[in-house]
Amino acid sequence: MLFLVPTPIGNLEDMTFRAVKTLNESDYILAEDTRTSKPLLQHFGIQTPLRSHHAYNEHQAVAQVINDLKNGKKIALISDAGTPGISDPGFLLARACIEAEIDIVTLPGATAFVPALVSSGLPCDRFYFEGFLPQKKGRQTRLQHIAVMENTVVLYESPHRLLKCLEQLVEFCGADRKAVVCREISKKFEEKHRGTVKELFGFFNSTPSKIKGEIVIVLAGLEPIKKKKKYQDEENGAED
Repeated sequence: MLFLVPTPIGNLEDMTFRAVKTLNESDYILAEDTRTSKPLLQHFGIQTPLRSHHAYNEHQAVAQVINDLKNGKKIALISDAGTPGISDPGFLLARACIEAEIDIVTLPGATAFVPALVSSGLPCDRFYFEGFLPQKKGRQTRLQHIAVMENTVVLYESPHRLLKCLEQLVEFCGADRKAVVCREISKKFEEKHRGTVKELFGFFNSTPSKIKGEIVIVLAGLEPIKKKKKYQDEENGAED
């Protein structure tokens, strides 16, 4: 049986009793980065062996893991932080387990986008999770796609690309689109900054010291009336 086990995204108190029990009872743990995971396991007294499982080796590692699972091993998969498979390795192994008719148990637990979305003040009954935008190829296509979505959109971004992302959101979504930038969720210096994408770009451009940690951007959806006008403007432009 494969266990997908969420780990804290910041505050260690977010680790569940069930997660600790599962990791203790597994034959070994697959970790995105063993150097990151060792301190976490030591903190909770977990001595289960660690094996590396990340984006650069998961294609090669899946076959051996599936073989171990077929032979009765209990294996847990963790990422550096949050829930495996959400912008982290996990999908390939989960799919392989399903194809091999191996049971998967996913434990509920920490993930960054849920607290960011729920506390954003933007509609969260329906939303679209984009995760990380492509760095180069396909980036503009994705921006064009989310610019006309009526549902709230959730993005992950690195501190190094935050200003570029906000600048492009101004370009593709319009300067007055509302958004929330959340950083360091669950940690001591957790912050949420609200405003239009233009205001948020101006704030972070003038206070680069605030561009730190893991970042989640929650973007308001396009209002239907504005969506209709946007399409009309594009059609008129094409005719010209």
